[in-house]
Amino acid sequence: MLEKETLHDVYLGLGTNLGNKTENLNQALINIEERIGKIIASSAFYVTKPVGFDSENEFLNAACHVQTKLSPLEILQLTQAIEKDLGRNSKSKDKIYSDRLIDIDILLYDDVIIEEPNFVLPHPHLHERMFVLQPLAEIAGGCVHPIFDKTINRLLEMKRGV
Repeated sequence: MLEKETLHDVYLGLGTNLGNKTENLNQALINIEERIGKIIASSAFYVTKPVGFDSENEFLNAACHVQTKLSPLEILQLTQAIEKDLGRNSKSKDKIYSDRLIDIDILLYDDVIIEEPNFVLPHPHLHERMFVLQPLAEIAGGCVHPIFDKTINRLLEMKRGV
């Protein structure tokens, strides 16, 4: 009997603040489904202010839940390739943020915790950012953060001061 490959639940955060933002997010979602795995759910698109840098361009943010057979590192490589294919020329350097056509972050991957110099899971700022928590709570409110042992809904409430 053949062993079935395990499907993993991965949650991605998406953001854009340049060009046709709706089209940028839609193209990212199409690429994610084609290259990473089946999209189980995607959030609404949220208009947000830039965080961590000044810009006149508001962001459009979303989150999606993907089921995949890929490893976290394979997903990282593919999300970076998708960003490049959609026109993103460079990632933030030394934590200096700038306007971008598309940004795709791995927020959660099952209950996996990775702490490497260039790759941290869950996303290290997930719990600090409304533009991540709000769309993620829409599609994964009951998911438990593997480090904080709190649901995404609870992290959102805490961020709101509830």
